[in-house]
Amino acid sequence: MIEIQDLQKSFGDFRAVDGVSFSVEPGEVLGFLGPNGAGKSTTMRMITGFLTPTGGGVKVAGADVGADPIAAKRRIGYLPEGAPLYPDMTPRTLLEFIAEVRGVPASERRARIEKVVAQVHIAGVLDQRIDTLSKGFKRRVGLAQAIVHDPEILILDEPTDGLDPNQKHEVRQLIEEMSQDKVIILSTHILEEVEAVCSRAIIITHGKVVYDGTPQELKERSPSGRLDEVFREITTAAAPALG
Repeated sequence: MIEIQDLQKSFGDFRAVDGVSFSVEPGEVLGFLGPNGAGKSTTMRMITGFLTPTGGGVKVAGADVGADPIAAKRRIGYLPEGAPLYPDMTPRTLLEFIAEVRGVPASERRARIEKVVAQVHIAGVLDQRIDTLSKGFKRRVGLAQAIVHDPEILILDEPTDGLDPNQKHEVRQLIEEMSQDKVIILSTHILEEVEAVCSRAIIITHGKVVYDGTPQELKERSPSGRLDEVFREITTAAAPALG
């Protein structure tokens, strides 16, 4: 469903993404990990067509993101870093707008919106201005707009950022439920989240992939079985070689 080949992105002399290649199959939940500045968000923005690669390419469900961006974007739901939203809208008006833009038939919009509102638990703030919402509610509204058109592919950049422990648990449960018939790429700094919901993990640092395997295989690389320790070892060891 997603094919990434030798993806590269430079900003002036700085190479943010340097030859990243991987593919993701239906039913996979891919945890995309790395330290700050590793190139995670830049890679996700290129997958979704928000940034143009310097080199390489991305295919989404067979559609080339560079050559046919509209066809590719139709298949994707995207929650960007920071969940940018229209502050003067309410969650209800935002979801109605996104559903229309995303091509949800008029006869199905109300049902789709009601479903995602229940899934992300925002009924209590549905008619409140977005700029008055807490960070956690804004994050949940951002997730709702990403799934309102029931996409086959979800790209989620820090989906539980700003949520309390109960809310994080609810979002993880939702991701697990949706993974049955979707491809999900999940960027997170929370390693326990990877262990809880991801079937596969990729670690990127200095714009390069330095690990690709299951969370369990990652844990087994540490004598203590702790993901944070092996993550630190992998990214620290890669830094001198890649710098």
